[in-house]
Amino acid sequence: MPYVNGYPEHNFAVFARDAKESLTPNATQRTTLIVAACYIVAIGILWHVPYVSVILYPFKLLTVGFHEMSHAIAGVLTCAHIHSVELDPDEGGATRMSGGIPWITLPAGYLGSSLIGAALIVCGFDTNAAKIASLAMAAFFLFTLWWARKSWITWLLILGMSGLIVLFWFVAGGVALRYFVLFIGVMSDMYVLWDVIDDTISRKVNGSDASAFAEICGCCPSQVWGVIWLIQAFAFFAAGIIIGIVAFKQSAEQQKEDASHFLPVPGSNAAMQLIPTTLSSMHFCLAATGAVLLCHW
Repeated sequence: MPYVNGYPEHNFAVFARDAKESLTPNATQRTTLIVAACYIVAIGILWHVPYVSVILYPFKLLTVGFHEMSHAIAGVLTCAHIHSVELDPDEGGATRMSGGIPWITLPAGYLGSSLIGAALIVCGFDTNAAKIASLAMAAFFLFTLWWARKSWITWLLILGMSGLIVLFWFVAGGVALRYFVLFIGVMSDMYVLWDVIDDTISRKVNGSDASAFAEICGCCPSQVWGVIWLIQAFAFFAAGIIIGIVAFKQSAEQQKEDASHFLPVPGSNAAMQLIPTTLSSMHFCLAATGAVLLCHW
């Protein structure tokens, strides 16, 4: 038997065939990729068209929220005290904290929102995964309100996005929710790419994360860090696509069947069987949320 690098040659053939099958999208995945490509084109066009760009405005604010919450989470993980998370109508934001490790918390904004976008892109390949992602976003919204509860625009944004999630959960057995989660993921990564280029590469903004990070490191200008973060953002985006293709090979029919048994649409037969458990869970969540708010205030 012929050997290649000490291993039987047929093992390489099997590995190559398996890798090719895993990375080759099926019909459902090709549709998802086409929709994602349409999102990229639409976002690129709407971004620069006057008046029409208002369509993207709430989603830009949402991605800014991802950015600022990534700062805040990195701060918590490095023992910082988070004073507030702010979003403003000009599509900006600020996370005010004391303590922590700046060389971790500063790049966490771009890298964290890129990672969130990539994770949502992965979940956009499967209906059940999209349902889980929407629940994760709900938890994310609660944490955001915890630190940004005095910002009226944050309340409006989160209430609006929560309404869309609930609405799309009911459409076509959750298929609309899958494409909505995919859109948010693409939008998040596209926003990171554009923001890094705009703030650090095409023009230098003295108040940007990259400029602050460059001052701390003292070894490279902000444009260099911008390029590094841009490459990492591209890598996250590509990883989201590849993982989605490899992980979720179910056809549209299989996804529909699986989704009918996992957090089904209210009113369906499967949902009626889950009502007692769901009500108990809701009561527990409401009680826990009320207790946390009372303790905080």
